[in-house]
Amino acid sequence: MKFAYQGVPGAYSEQAGRDLFGKAARAVPCESFEAVFDAVAKRKVDRGVIPVENSLGGSIHLNYDLLARHALTITRETYVRVEHALMALPGTRLSGLRAVLSHPQALAQCSDFFTAHPNAKAVPWYDTAGAARSLAEDATEKAPATIPCSLDEVAVIASEDAAKIYGLKILKRRLQNRRDNYTRFLCISRKAENLSSRAPLKTSLTFIPARNRAGVLHAVTGVFASRGIDLTKIESRPDPENPFDYRFYLDASGSAKEAPLREALAELKKFTRDLRVLGSYPRGKLRSP
Repeated sequence: MKFAYQGVPGAYSEQAGRDLFGKAARAVPCESFEAVFDAVAKRKVDRGVIPVENSLGGSIHLNYDLLARHALTITRETYVRVEHALMALPGTRLSGLRAVLSHPQALAQCSDFFTAHPNAKAVPWYDTAGAARSLAEDATEKAPATIPCSLDEVAVIASEDAAKIYGLKILKRRLQNRRDNYTRFLCISRKAENLSSRAPLKTSLTFIPARNRAGVLHAVTGVFASRGIDLTKIESRPDPENPFDYRFYLDASGSAKEAPLREALAELKKFTRDLRVLGSYPRGKLRSP
């Protein structure tokens, strides 16, 4: 089994892949989320692992857009408990920090730290583990913003695994605002997997509501409510082909191949367009802090 993920070794996406496929699976790092989708579509890997939402930072909108753009299937999900660590080169002191590099989601999840340390500037980076590797390799030219300080005044926010891999010193553990910090990851594949009828299932779908119909969103939710189907996620994204129209993403309990969800999808076709089932898959479980 080969799976693609965005980032470098030590990334939380790599950890999610290990949770899904085991330690024996081969992890293939990619520079971008688009590259992960491309690797799966072009058969360079068997599966892809992408984050779609965080319990503190919210949804990763780009990956919702990419799900609609590609003809791939969601086959699994997992929740990774995210524990951020503040790390730096040996000799760096917490009191002397002037810049902290990490992915924007990680920076947002650790906002309390920056409130308590106003001299440490949050610097967005393309990846958490990538920031750790770049600091270890003295690759500051990749920074998306000017860092007006020396390397012994710079730290990064990433996983403890990243600190071990890249030889950085941990200055502070559990940096996130809350202990119950989770990221939801999806597995994407070229085809569906066999589903066990005993496992609780979830189905993800996307559609664009029909135009010029009053109360269309009420009608959509009513289709599920009338059949006792629980909606666990509703997300809207702009439709790039039609300004100020929106594409919706829904997660519903059950499998698309079983009634009543199958009947609900048939009724949805009456007042939506571009309705697609993105996948039916076993529901992931949160791990207690």
